[in-house]
Amino acid sequence: MMQTAAHHSTAGHAAGPGSGANAARLAALKAAPRKTGEASFFYYDSHFHSEAVKVLPGEYFVAKEDILIMTTLGSCIAACIWDRERRVGGMNHFMLPEGSGDSGRYGSYAMEVLINEILKAGGARHSLEAKVFGGGAVISGMNSINVGERNTRFVLDYLRTERITVVSKDVMDIYPRKVCFLPASGKAMVKRLASSNTEALLAQEAAAAHRAVRSVSTGGSVDLF
Repeated sequence: MMQTAAHHSTAGHAAGPGSGANAARLAALKAAPRKTGEASFFYYDSHFHSEAVKVLPGEYFVAKEDILIMTTLGSCIAACIWDRERRVGGMNHFMLPEGSGDSGRYGSYAMEVLINEILKAGGARHSLEAKVFGGGAVISGMNSINVGERNTRFVLDYLRTERITVVSKDVMDIYPRKVCFLPASGKAMVKRLASSNTEALLAQEAAAAHRAVRSVSTGGSVDLF
């Protein structure tokens, strides 16, 4: 199910677009109006040579073209859902299974929004499939809280109830992760990040419980899903 695709760090998030066409597309993405909860942190990824968008905690992003959609996860979950026939898909990033109010920080709302936005973009429910990442127990000595485990159990149960097949997953364990997803092809890549990345990532997740946090992380080896 999992295959190693590369063994090097992706860097250069600050690098500029490789051509005028790249620059124009990136400018258009940044200028376009966005819905509530839709990711809007756009940049050019020099490793993948692609326009990219970072999905922060509580956000989602859906597209038909292969813009790189990425996020970083501790105990949070990212569901990458894709219509394999119509080649449209997206990613969310939620923090807890349930909560009060309509917020993408909570799995029940985040999953509903992501699926509905894919259907609005032309996807069909019967041909959706999912790849699931995150849910790590990244805080030593705090396993009694089981946030990552509860998030993982929630998303797998939700997808089973919705009859959306989970074709691959990299969940739980002790690692924070960086996830990249290409919505038109359905390709997903995950890096298990070094423990040195954990403190900053946990600070981001905690702060996102109250507000959006604008940060970009990098990490280690890549696995292809």
